[in-house]
Amino acid sequence: MARPRVFVSSTYYDLKHIRASLSSFIDSLGYESVLSEKGDIAYAHDRPLDDSCYREASSADIFVLIVGGRYGSEASSDNKKSDHSFNERYDSITKKEYESAVERGIPTYILVEAPVYYEYEIFLRNRDNSSIKYAHVDSVNVFHLIDEIYARKIGNPVHPFERFADIESWLRDQWAGTFRDLLNRKSQQQQLATLTSQVTELKAVNETLKKYLEAVMTRVSPDDSSRLIASEDKRLEEVKRNEKIRDSMWYTFVTSRIDPEQKFTFDDFVEAMKRAKTFDDFAETITADPSIRQRLHDVLTSSSTAGDAARIYFNEVRELLGVPPISDESVSKDNAERTQRSTQTRGKRRTG
Repeated sequence: MARPRVFVSSTYYDLKHIRASLSSFIDSLGYESVLSEKGDIAYAHDRPLDDSCYREASSADIFVLIVGGRYGSEASSDNKKSDHSFNERYDSITKKEYESAVERGIPTYILVEAPVYYEYEIFLRNRDNSSIKYAHVDSVNVFHLIDEIYARKIGNPVHPFERFADIESWLRDQWAGTFRDLLNRKSQQQQLATLTSQVTELKAVNETLKKYLEAVMTRVSPDDSSRLIASEDKRLEEVKRNEKIRDSMWYTFVTSRIDPEQKFTFDDFVEAMKRAKTFDDFAETITADPSIRQRLHDVLTSSSTAGDAARIYFNEVRELLGVPPISDESVSKDNAERTQRSTQTRGKRRTG
């Protein structure tokens, strides 16, 4: 039976005891650990040795990266041939192994020695100060590697460790959680497949019943049956349309962000959308609450990206309702009218 292959990547001499313990732990779970010192990597005779490491890293099922105080040997693809001074930038073999795994989307787990992890926080606050001497790393590239790991949107779980027990506990929990997630996904897929089958069957039954009903009604009273069938077709179209409106971005935004308590019914919303001649018309019609009206006005008349999106979503609902869109020109009109009303109100207050 094939076993999951776990590639362990790190510098060797400073972390050899961690690597040995990790190899034993992986094997004890029934997985296959892949480490260069075990002879698990088949080296190609006509290519640089590190190319074979990248090949193995990209073909593994799981990738574990251990970041310690050493950055490691320079990758053969880096033609610069660094002098390996503390601030000299170059790509190490360990870094390239990590990149090879990430590019293939392999589940990746990153462990960072606690002293390095905490010193990285100091580096973040003094990034531009090259005169600082760090106690736990031999190259600033260690910090830049951690930078790149955190910059990725996915595939970058990082865990600091002080002793091997921390690594074992974290990986055991992570892999158990991954296995549970796979089981849940499989169960959900089966449930979805069953539900899809049932929906398809119900759709077929519904179409058959509709044909039977049309045939029966046509025989009983042709005139009445035609009107009834047309009426039911229209009702079904309205049901479908209303579901699309409920699922629309604009209805969701209004009910969840603008008025979470939803002091209006769905029919009120539809009627307000139909009757509106301007964006402010909608706000005035949908609610008597001045704070909600203001929020609606602010989002629909804003010149920001959010305002542009709100007006697009607004007009998508208008299209579903079969009424013409409201143009952006009405925004200027709304703002002018509100300014005029505000000025009149202030004038009355002064007169009073």
